[in-house]
Amino acid sequence: MKYIESVKFRGELPENSYINDIPAVEWLAERGELELHSEVTFFVGENGTGKSTLLEAIALAAGFNAEGGSRNFSFSTRDTHSDLYDNITLSRGIIRHKDGFFLRAESLYNSATYIDELDEIPCGAPSISESFGGSLHMRSHGESFIATVRNRFFGNGLYILDEPEAALSPARQLTMLGLIKSLVDDNSQFIIATHSPILMSYPNAEILRFSEDGICPVAYKQTEHYQITKQFLDNPERMLGMIFGENNC
Repeated sequence: MKYIESVKFRGELPENSYINDIPAVEWLAERGELELHSEVTFFVGENGTGKSTLLEAIALAAGFNAEGGSRNFSFSTRDTHSDLYDNITLSRGIIRHKDGFFLRAESLYNSATYIDELDEIPCGAPSISESFGGSLHMRSHGESFIATVRNRFFGNGLYILDEPEAALSPARQLTMLGLIKSLVDDNSQFIIATHSPILMSYPNAEILRFSEDGICPVAYKQTEHYQITKQFLDNPERMLGMIFGENNC
């Protein structure tokens, strides 16, 4: 199920904004539209090419909080998001998603704090943290991340994830693949910015490579992430020798 079919650029970017120099933003402004062709889409590429900037803009345009959470989350610890979301329109499918969540590994702590603070407000309603399997602050970073996906992602949803591997061990990344599959089978769509060759191995996913030349689709085994990881694991001594300048490795 695809709830977002494309991202369309409209208007003009604000002058003197740093996002004018981001390759992905320049590409989108020139081309006008980025189509999404799969229920699972990965944004991949080097740091600084615009993956998280565009992902964040999509999340805000979809109505999510800039620091993460559902559409009902309204906390803010610091206003750091770009103006790009004001310059894009999301082309949506006929069916609207019933659930949704913007999950950022870097700001999960802030989301967990907000949830605990809501639970402290006497309102007679059920504890919000119960829908996450309990207080996220009582778990490690990685376990909090997995608990959020396992307990809070209800299906029929739009789920936007920013570099989830930052919170997850390789084993937990494999767990995440299984959770993504279950949710996709339950009519969900994922858009994920990642550096993880484990996550981007998801079958039939669309992988969009962000580079200095813009955005283009790429096959899994043609990604730099896969190739460098494979080269290292095939011969770590040789790779380390190249890095350290040692000819005897």
